[in-house]
Amino acid sequence: MTEPYLIIGLGNPGREYKDTRHNIGFMLIDHVAAKIGARGMKVQSKAIVISGLYEERKLILAKPQTYMNLSGQSVQGLLHFYKIPLGNLIIAHDDLDIPYGTLRIRPTGGPGGQRGMANTIEQLGTKDFPRLRMGIGRPPGRMDPKDYVLQDFSKDELNLMPDLLSRASDAVLEFVMRGLNAAMNKYNGLV
Repeated sequence: MTEPYLIIGLGNPGREYKDTRHNIGFMLIDHVAAKIGARGMKVQSKAIVISGLYEERKLILAKPQTYMNLSGQSVQGLLHFYKIPLGNLIIAHDDLDIPYGTLRIRPTGGPGGQRGMANTIEQLGTKDFPRLRMGIGRPPGRMDPKDYVLQDFSKDELNLMPDLLSRASDAVLEFVMRGLNAAMNKYNGLV
């Protein structure tokens, strides 16, 4: 069996944040878990963790429970505990700079204003790890981005959500099975 893969979705814990734009990473983890039949939820390194097999590869799925701005604590703890190489890690998160529903997989990069990613980069001491940026679009008018990301998705956005989560799940599984370049070539820019 190959080394396990760590798939982390960023978000905020608590019922009040469940359907907010900032929690699209958590939504993706739930979708992947259902798709691969993951079982055995536990709390570890300040994260909800569930694992499963996909095509004989072990996937460890995690939702940090530290609140977004401290996500790196969970990421670092899980990487060390499971001895995951950075190439087998992918972090999914919301991105204001990408139109709603668009996916961008990248091998490296800065935080782009996403505080969970900023904290993760700081905790890991590197920005060189794969990430899946999930577009949530820009806030309307002069709305503060902080308010926008903590709002629930609109009805129209929710109608498109099942397709978005399905494509994002497929992109993660493509990364696991065929590598980062294959996932980027097949899924980047898809709406």
